[in-house]
Amino acid sequence: MIRSKEEKNKFQTSNVILVSFSHLLHDIYSAFLSPVLPILIKNLGISYSLTSLLSVIRTLPSLANPFIGLLADKVSLRYFIIITPTITAIVMSLLGFASSYTVLAIMLFVTGISSSLFHVPAPVMVKKVSGDRAGMGMSFYMLGGELARTLGPLVVLAAISLWGFKGTYRLIPFAIIASVILYFKLRKITVYKEFQNKNKKIGGFDTVKKFSSVFLIIGGYLIFISIIKSALTYYLPTYLNLQGKSLWLGGIALSVYQLAGAGGTFLSGTISDKIGGKKTLLIASIVSPILMLLFTFSEGVVLPFILLILLGLFIFASGPVLLALITSIDVERPAFINGVYMTTSFIVNSITIMLIGVLADKYGLEFTYRIISIIGFGAFPFVLLLARQKCVKH
Repeated sequence: MIRSKEEKNKFQTSNVILVSFSHLLHDIYSAFLSPVLPILIKNLGISYSLTSLLSVIRTLPSLANPFIGLLADKVSLRYFIIITPTITAIVMSLLGFASSYTVLAIMLFVTGISSSLFHVPAPVMVKKVSGDRAGMGMSFYMLGGELARTLGPLVVLAAISLWGFKGTYRLIPFAIIASVILYFKLRKITVYKEFQNKNKKIGGFDTVKKFSSVFLIIGGYLIFISIIKSALTYYLPTYLNLQGKSLWLGGIALSVYQLAGAGGTFLSGTISDKIGGKKTLLIASIVSPILMLLFTFSEGVVLPFILLILLGLFIFASGPVLLALITSIDVERPAFINGVYMTTSFIVNSITIMLIGVLADKYGLEFTYRIISIIGFGAFPFVLLLARQKCVKH
């Protein structure tokens, strides 16, 4: 059935919300790691470097993202999105049973595989059901992820308070039920498949080569903006715990930061549709490191929380904008190109997490936060370079 141009450009609200809900479900469970890091560090006696390596291990499967993208371009996208939340939920709800660093690493590696299988095809589906309002569609999608990272710490800490660390396995049935519901809902989504019916003449390697300059620039931007984002997302509860704050306060602070991030992702996509994605990135690249530097010198409870809210709004603004920019590139293999972007993003995240761990072991986590505040200003020139790329619209 051939769809009219008007129908193809229509924003399918219910379908966008469904995919965004699956993002929410998946990422609630994947957000369990950061708030329980203080417990794992104490129980297993691991250093900051080894703690950071856990993040690298979890993101290692992302190296296969381009290949997952090639597969997603040929098979139905929805089945990746339905099953992976349950896989992630099972593994992350059993973290309390990790008896050694090796066992913990294996569990997180499995989670990484599940995460890759979800995050590569999901934005492509969102793009196709968002019509000509890709920015707003990505905002809904990213909002699901950021709300999940807001709720995740609270959910796991509440479960630990009720049942103990090993008792979090009781959270698994919720994901299974939700995946069943998603199956009956997502299977009805009508996805426009014009790109799947094309005679693909351009290979994956040629596609990467053609847009290599774009990915190098985006990678450069991500390195400097992600080092701030990673420090807060991964180490914030540990940072506050070192300052004498309770585990619960650290979890609440992380949730507040992530909730503000949810607002940032939702607003930035819509704003970028009006003022342009590159201008939105430019603002985020200037304001974020300034706020981070102020946060490291703030004292008490109220001011740090205010700064965390502002940091969440600006730091997470980049997510939906970059996704909209990537999906705006006119290619025959959209899932593959998104897979390359996700691989770039995850590799950069791993590098920054490891750098934070090494610096924290050498200089202390508190002083490391101040160092990365200065490093964060390096994102600005890469936005200027991205603005010169004609193949990237928006």
